[in-house]
Amino acid sequence: MSSRITRPELTFERLSDLVTVSPQMRRMFELVRRAARSDATVLVRGESGTGKELVAQALHAESPRSAQPFRAVNCATFTSSLLASELFGHVKGAFTGAVADRKGLLSQAHTGTLFLDEIAELPLDLQARLLRVLQQQRFTPVGATQEIEVDVRIISATNAALRQLVREGRFREDLMYRIRVVMLYLPPLVERDGDLEALTWHLIDELNERHPRKIHAIDRVAWEMMEDYLWPGNIRELRNNLEQAFVLGEGPVLLPDELAPEVRGLGVASFSRLAHNQPDTEPFAPNDSALTLDDVRRAELLEAFRRTNGHRGKMAEELGISRATLYRWLKKQGLLG
Repeated sequence: MSSRITRPELTFERLSDLVTVSPQMRRMFELVRRAARSDATVLVRGESGTGKELVAQALHAESPRSAQPFRAVNCATFTSSLLASELFGHVKGAFTGAVADRKGLLSQAHTGTLFLDEIAELPLDLQARLLRVLQQQRFTPVGATQEIEVDVRIISATNAALRQLVREGRFREDLMYRIRVVMLYLPPLVERDGDLEALTWHLIDELNERHPRKIHAIDRVAWEMMEDYLWPGNIRELRNNLEQAFVLGEGPVLLPDELAPEVRGLGVASFSRLAHNQPDTEPFAPNDSALTLDDVRRAELLEAFRRTNGHRGKMAEELGISRATLYRWLKKQGLLG
C-alpha cells in the first residue's frame, strides 16, 4: 500500500460557488433551485462553517433577481443602533456623526436580495421593524418621518433553534414564521458522504493556484487523521488547516505535523476522558427495566472507543453504523468535547 494519497478522479456537481459529490448536498442543491424560483423567504439552518452564505448567494444567482443587487449583513457584529442604521439607513442629523443621509442595506438591495446572517442575534426592537418590512415592504430610515417602499427578498441564516428562542421570549414567533416560509438544512461536513475527500482536493487545487508551494499528495497517516477528525468547524476549519499547511510546510506532500493539533489528536477530549476514566461495571442486562436506550448507546460508544483507541472509522465499522450516524450519536450523548 502506498504511503501517499493522490488526487482521485472526481465529478463535482456545482451550484454557484458550491461544489459537492455527496448525495446529501445534491438533494440540497435541488431544493435550492426550487426555492430560488419564488420570492418566498428562506431560512438556512446549519452549523458554523458549513457555507450558509454561499447557499444564500446560490439562491440569489438562481433566481429571477440574479441581475439585481445582493447584500449581506451579520446581525451579530453590530450594536442595535448601528444595525438599525446599517439595515434601514439614516437621515442627516439622526444621531451624532450622521453628517449626511445614508442608504441602508434594504434600499441598496432594492429589487434584489438581502441576506441576514445570524438572524437569531437580531435585537427585539429591530425584529418588529423587520416584520413590518416583510408584511408591507415598507420601512422608515433612522431619524426620518417618511416611509420608503422597497422590493427585496429576505434570506436568513442561523445555527440557533429559533423555537427555543421564542419560548425564552428572545425571538418573535410571528417573525419566525415570516422568515422561514422555506427552511433549508445544510448538513455538517461529517454528514456529507464523500465530501471530505472531494473538498480537500478542491481546496488544494485552489490553493495550488495561489501559493508557491504545490501539494500533489497527502501522507496516508495525515489523511487517516483527517478522516478520523469530526471537523466541528466544517469547511471553514478544513480550509484553515489546508491554508496553514501551505504556509508552514514544504514539498509536494501534505504531512501530519502540518495539521492543527486537534486534528492530529483524538479530537474528542471529553469522550476520551470519559472512556478512560469510566469505572469497570458489569455488562448491562437486557431485561434491566431501569435502563434507557441512551444508557445502552452511551455504554456501547464508550466500549467501542476503548477497543479502537478512539478511531472513528473503526468505531463506526464495529458498531455497524455510518460515520454520519456515529457523529449524530456522539453529538446527542454530549461526547464531542
